[in-house]
Amino acid sequence: MPRKKISKEAKKQTETIEKPIKADRIEKEKVEKPTKISGHYELIITEKPAAMAKIALALSSSALKKSFNGIPYYELTRDGRMIVVVCAVGHLFSLATQEKGFPIFELTWEPNFKVRKQDFTQRYYSTINNFVKNASSFVIATDYDVEGELIGWNILRYICKQHDAKRMKFSALTKQDLEESYEKIHQHINFGLAKAGETRHILDWYYGINLSRALMSALKKASRFKIMSIGRVQGPALAFVVSRELEIKAFKSKPYWQIYLLVQNTHRIEVKYEKDIFKKEELAKFHHLKGKEAIAETIKNDVFLIPPFPFDLTTLQTEAYRLHGLTPSQTLNIAQQLYLAGLISYPRTSSQKLPSTIGYQSLLKKLSRSYATLVQYTKKNVPIEGKKEDVHPAIYPTGEQAKLEGDQKNLYELIARRFISCFCDNALIENKKIVVQVDGLKFLTEGIQIKEKGWLNVYKAAMQEKKLPDLNGHVRIKEIRIEEKQTQPPRRYSQAGLVAELTRRNLGTKATRAMIIDTLYGRGYIKEKTIEATPFGIALIDTLKKEAPAIIDEKLTRHFEKELELIEKGKDHEKEIIGEAKTIINKIIADFKKNEVSIGKELLVGVEETREIEKEESKIMQCPTCHKGDLVIKKNMKGQQFLACSAYPNCKQTYSLPHYSLIKKTDEKCECGFPFLLSIKKARRPWKFCFNPQCKKKQTQSNSE
Repeated sequence: MPRKKISKEAKKQTETIEKPIKADRIEKEKVEKPTKISGHYELIITEKPAAMAKIALALSSSALKKSFNGIPYYELTRDGRMIVVVCAVGHLFSLATQEKGFPIFELTWEPNFKVRKQDFTQRYYSTINNFVKNASSFVIATDYDVEGELIGWNILRYICKQHDAKRMKFSALTKQDLEESYEKIHQHINFGLAKAGETRHILDWYYGINLSRALMSALKKASRFKIMSIGRVQGPALAFVVSRELEIKAFKSKPYWQIYLLVQNTHRIEVKYEKDIFKKEELAKFHHLKGKEAIAETIKNDVFLIPPFPFDLTTLQTEAYRLHGLTPSQTLNIAQQLYLAGLISYPRTSSQKLPSTIGYQSLLKKLSRSYATLVQYTKKNVPIEGKKEDVHPAIYPTGEQAKLEGDQKNLYELIARRFISCFCDNALIENKKIVVQVDGLKFLTEGIQIKEKGWLNVYKAAMQEKKLPDLNGHVRIKEIRIEEKQTQPPRRYSQAGLVAELTRRNLGTKATRAMIIDTLYGRGYIKEKTIEATPFGIALIDTLKKEAPAIIDEKLTRHFEKELELIEKGKDHEKEIIGEAKTIINKIIADFKKNEVSIGKELLVGVEETREIEKEESKIMQCPTCHKGDLVIKKNMKGQQFLACSAYPNCKQTYSLPHYSLIKKTDEKCECGFPFLLSIKKARRPWKFCFNPQCKKKQTQSNSE
């Protein structure tokens, strides 16, 4: 069969599915052409190409990597049994409908290549389909979670034409885990997980498609078209951001004062009045204190700090942001790369537990090859654990080695340090408070001293040591310092903070929260690193509060989440849940259609205001050629960005920009006088660059390279 030519777009999509770790031995394998397999075989179906290779090589070191229609697969024998291992690339099927308009509830699962033209998954579908005909038995080896089970179930139903199959269940892609998973194979797939996954997709489709179409239809009535989306979790998530934004906008700063005394006997120490002062007239009672004698007392107490719990995904995302500035999406993307390379366990978990079956001491021994200076601090035979459990354990390093760089290295080391710290002794902290009293007024300062580091030798805590001397008895007040400050509005959410908030409220899943935030950015509802609601996002939530409050009702969203959890546990009531969702959506749409014109006008105000802001923000600098227009960010017919003079066609000055990234202006200037710009791409660190092609500094760097 002649090999089909792969389109550039398909190739690009395939390459971005996963970014393999450089040292992974799978990349070095020779790919052989397909041969006709004689007799029957067992067909193992995996979720990703990297997982397929790991499983094949774990089951047989002599597994042969072959290719069908340009798609790799593996052939091997184990215990005299012929086995073929094939892979999907995530979901091969999508929910689709033939109906137009809204509301729509008639859905079917269709192959992605039928739903989207030129979809790159078609060749993966065809490869699996090719090996189904002679398969004597089937094994699902996709990720063991809701999405993985649904992926496997759909392939089983619609390609393999089977009702059930055997199931490999594993939490890490190491040889030991995969061999054990195969030897202790489950005889059935987990129908609870699969049905919960299907129900979730249907609910999300019902809400997402129907309500998004309703919003766009309303905006169209106001003579404006714009892609919009809203969903079960998107709505409440945006509502949190908008609520915080409105608090900030309504906030009125007020002055207040803090009073400090510099006191001395054998030591000089500054202490602060225990309260902030909000009435200026109250400051008078402090002016006479200078030169007076006061009484100081030092209060100490020792506190044991237990090590932090093992990582679940949300905690990993918040800590990766705190220590390395990685967004939740970046963290999940890198963690997936590390998992597929066999370096860490499955990252999409909410568990805080590490079962003994992972082999604590064996893992620590492996880790000591790279982290001997850290492992030496381990004292316990069993780790500290939290209460939360999941189908997968907490995230842990497998002890396998690979050459890592940049963010991959940083995230892996963070996971390794967290795991090792779980086996360390408690840290012993001395809390010290110095209290100074004079004329019935109390002043104080506090310090922290680490007496025994314990796990702090291994993992960086969110605390800072501050040593204070002991101060007791009579002290003299040497100076008084009054500092005026202003009250501050509530802080905006960071991306990690919003993920933590959604987790706390049990909205969305550990796998989808980061993606929901990305969608809010993509739709123009929010902007900036510390999340700021745009006028469009504010107008949308304001409109929904008045016209369709159910869309942003977190109680309703949480209700469905709990019902989905019951389906996961085996409760067979997905039809009732879907029926309930239909009733709610029908009511929302009916109310929406009554007020469609007014809703459209309200949304249009937000669209126009956001557009004006974006227009102003797109101005980079005055055009250096004509000095009349401004250089603004434009897009060509292919969606590629560039800078052009706003005085076009009188001035045709243009500058190239990185494609398919968010471009932001910085406050910094290059030596050439042009402002530095920031290129921001999903799952990558921001890149600061000068866009002036005549920049001497850039040319020098280019020549040296």
